Amino acid sequence: MKPMIFVNLPVQDLPAAMEFYAAIGFTNNRQFTDEIAACMVYSETIMVMLLTREKFTTFTSKSIADTHSTVQVLNALALESKEKVDQVTQKALNAGGKAERPSSDYGFMYSTSINDLDGHIWEFFWMDPKHVQEPEKQTNPS
Repeated sequence: MKPMIFVNLPVQDLPAAMEFYAAIGFTNNRQFTDEIAACMVYSETIMVMLLTREKFTTFTSKSIADTHSTVQVLNALALESKEKVDQVTQKALNAGGKAERPSSDYGFMYSTSINDLDGHIWEFFWMDPKHVQEPEKQTNPS
């Protein structure tokens, strides 16, 4: 099995959050969805678990951040082109998301940043594959 990532996010209104993520290209995996949680799939290796705030508290003893005023994490999703970045950003804004900052174009990289309905920040970006170098091989210092 390939490594996968599940981003777990607390949400106020589960149906509204599901609609938002569907609008930007995620699909719902009904096998892992009920009235307190929804698995939203972007690809075979990227999933977002939307959890009611009550359900989310069962996974941690820490308080849940108010993501409308505090940042815990920046979620970044690489897309295949600048045009796709703009398309997904516009879909997010049309679905009720809020712009976090203006787009940035560095030539080799282009990005935008939005807040979802619950204030979670998503950065959509494209990076020119010609600019990405192969990582140098690391050696174990011991």
